[in-house]
Amino acid sequence: MTTPPSSPVRVVLVDDQQMVRAGFRMVIDSQPDLTVVGEAGDGAAAVELLRRTAADVVLMDIRMPGTDGIEATRQVTALPAPPRVVVLTTFDLDEYVVAAIGAGASGFLLKDAAPEEMLAALRTVHAGDSVIAASSTRRLLQHVAPMLRGGASTAPGQPDPALAELTPRETEVLVQMAYGASNTEIARGLFVSEATVKTHVGRVLAKTGSRDRVQAVVLAFRSGLVHPGDLLRDAAG
Repeated sequence: MTTPPSSPVRVVLVDDQQMVRAGFRMVIDSQPDLTVVGEAGDGAAAVELLRRTAADVVLMDIRMPGTDGIEATRQVTALPAPPRVVVLTTFDLDEYVVAAIGAGASGFLLKDAAPEEMLAALRTVHAGDSVIAASSTRRLLQHVAPMLRGGASTAPGQPDPALAELTPRETEVLVQMAYGASNTEIARGLFVSEATVKTHVGRVLAKTGSRDRVQAVVLAFRSGLVHPGDLLRDAAG
């Protein structure tokens, strides 16, 4: 059994529906390792709240009047020592997920997810892993890859400096991460232990300056290490 952290994970709730926030708060505050430290009813209020309130994870509604969750996520992740953001949506739509990931979110969660799934998402993203619904991972990557490649900062064929420090095995692990593979799947494919994969993933994040797996995958596409066509060929195979 995992030992709870010495101090609870601090969560901020952002949703324009007070009853939704109340439901989330009741579930989260029932856990000894999680605590709600603030709430906001719109994106602008959330950004202001997070300027003065230390938080680890934000549950951010995407669709809100005024400053929506996408823009609020962009501003929150630009703060000093920013919390990680999980965006909430009632729609399993690629364009919202793509926009959220591009804004710096660590993943997304459907509002109708079971309470246990929400709690697991908070713990997972706080630990540095991404939270993207399994059913959406491949098509998300297929949609987001061309957009990310269009924002590449290096010329075609020119290696990205952020990847220069990776060992061949770490690069291989990053490629598998970009395909949406879990640590267990990567371990199976590379014939190594899951603990070894976790070590490689940690080094990839540290060397590339990525906050989490999602941002490392963004870098893999943006640098041209992985191409959209690779995903399509893999899906066809």
